Amino acid sequence: MPEFQRFSYDVLVIGAGGAGLRAATEAGAAGAKVGVVCKSLLGKAHTVMAEGGIAAALANVDDRDNWRVHFADTMRGGQYLNNWRMAELHAKEAPECVRELEAWGALFDRTTDGRILQRNFGGHRYPRLAHVGDRTGLEMIRTLQDHGIHAGMQVHMECTVLSLLLDGGRIAGACGYDREKGRFYLWQAKAVVLATGGIGRAFKITSNSWEYTGDGLALAYRVGAELQDMEFVQFHPTGMVWPISVRGILVTEGVRGEGGVLRNSEGRRFMFDDIPDLYKEQTADTEEEGWRYTQGDKNARRPPELLTRDHVARCINREVKEGRGSPHGGVFLDISWIKDRLPKSAEHIKRKLPSMYHQFKQLADLDITTEPMEVGPTTHYMMGGIRVEGDSQMSNVPGLFAAGEVAAGLHGANRLGGNSLSDLLVFGRRAGQYAAQYARDIGPAAIDERELQDIATAALVAFDRGASGENPYQIQYDLQEAMQDLVGIVRVESEMQQALEAIEKLRSRTEKAGIVGNREYNNGWHTTIDIGNMMIVSEAITRAALLRKESRGAQFRDDFPGKDSEWGKYNIIIRRGADGEMQVEKRALTPMPEELKAVVEEMK
Repeated sequence: MPEFQRFSYDVLVIGAGGAGLRAATEAGAAGAKVGVVCKSLLGKAHTVMAEGGIAAALANVDDRDNWRVHFADTMRGGQYLNNWRMAELHAKEAPECVRELEAWGALFDRTTDGRILQRNFGGHRYPRLAHVGDRTGLEMIRTLQDHGIHAGMQVHMECTVLSLLLDGGRIAGACGYDREKGRFYLWQAKAVVLATGGIGRAFKITSNSWEYTGDGLALAYRVGAELQDMEFVQFHPTGMVWPISVRGILVTEGVRGEGGVLRNSEGRRFMFDDIPDLYKEQTADTEEEGWRYTQGDKNARRPPELLTRDHVARCINREVKEGRGSPHGGVFLDISWIKDRLPKSAEHIKRKLPSMYHQFKQLADLDITTEPMEVGPTTHYMMGGIRVEGDSQMSNVPGLFAAGEVAAGLHGANRLGGNSLSDLLVFGRRAGQYAAQYARDIGPAAIDERELQDIATAALVAFDRGASGENPYQIQYDLQEAMQDLVGIVRVESEMQQALEAIEKLRSRTEKAGIVGNREYNNGWHTTIDIGNMMIVSEAITRAALLRKESRGAQFRDDFPGKDSEWGKYNIIIRRGADGEMQVEKRALTPMPEELKAVVEEMK
């Protein structure tokens, strides 16, 4: 019978990225006993890969900016499927959260008069992203970790969570194992905050790190939490495409914010060819106007390279498909051209984009100060996730909270760049606050010992099959290929039906997966657990995409290429049925208050 090492907390936070650390800090400050479980080492969460900046209407560079403009930009970018309350709270509270981060020691780039510097980014009307060169996520994690570790949280590093536990429908904690030694752990808790990030590893080409296998969404789904907006997977327009070993690694939108332009193989700036009606009044007519915008001219409009990510990704995809792509199947992103405009341009690029300079120099032997980069779309971000209440971040399962990328609502059909980092701060803080309050007001939960043993036994069954079982790495690879090819940037019903059939076959193979060796450092074991989660999120993405018979935001249906106003009234909700089958339904949006409707109209 497997033994469990046992821990007891008021609040258990699963995930140690920006949202998880901010939630843990807030819960600890409220007097809760806090435990943090993370899949990798503390400080290695995927948040460190965020480059461009934190979106917040500080108005340090352009005094016309305020929360109302930020709110309207976020709603427009999300095609009005956003949870309007979350968008309102985010726009109002982001500046305070950035200043709080600064007070805790974050070293932001500065304006000449010493304020936090802000840069342009896609979909934002004014320069709004507070940044640290192009290493903002790293500075954010460093600051939150340094501040939070002194708040008394207990951290369990390199652990896989196998299951959330319930007591009569409410959260009772979680169980899992230590990836180093294979020892089983029980974390008993009155409240759980999920902050596990996204799902990118379900696709073949992704900017996401190895941890992003949809764990939090699958854990929540299995205990009855509702998922929302799962069809909206963001493909970032600029990932590396060459060499093949680094395909998908992110090239920050900050390159375009600093004046970088997109060109096809003919040398044309193709983004001027296709500007959506929704953004025509805010987009530059000429290359000259676009350049002036990137240099801070308040009378200029943004260049089309800074349109929303879904649109830019589709335009790149079109150029490649129509034979105007770069040699390795992307397009050219050129920041080196600014040498015609700025003296000492090489030094300027290295100062503004140090990580990008080193990334291309080391990985592709390319100097971005003198040569264009080859880039193409890469699976980047999940707008969908666990459906939560806007103020508290609690799901429909009592005591289960979610924050950051694993939670749905803020971004609607498409996320604006930089909104992800402020999302982590604003809603990580709120999740921690309300989880601590919930834990304070409720008694301890009981653990079902038989269920605990059943979970451990199921986790170990692949060892019994050994080498004669299915190879988990091959299953994972086949799933990634199916999702990339059949449920990617451009979708059609027939291909998505094929994807569902493939997922069902792969699920059967997963149930026969076998692994060799023991429980210490066994990556085959970890992969076997991961692919079970990946199957759930892949099916959810596909079923939601099939139901939404229109193109909106990050979802583009080639068989339904237009936006349907009727579908703009609904979110798609997924839940686990009583028979264990996945249930999909559309649910009407909550009406927006008149005062917020007026803000949207005012900012059009």
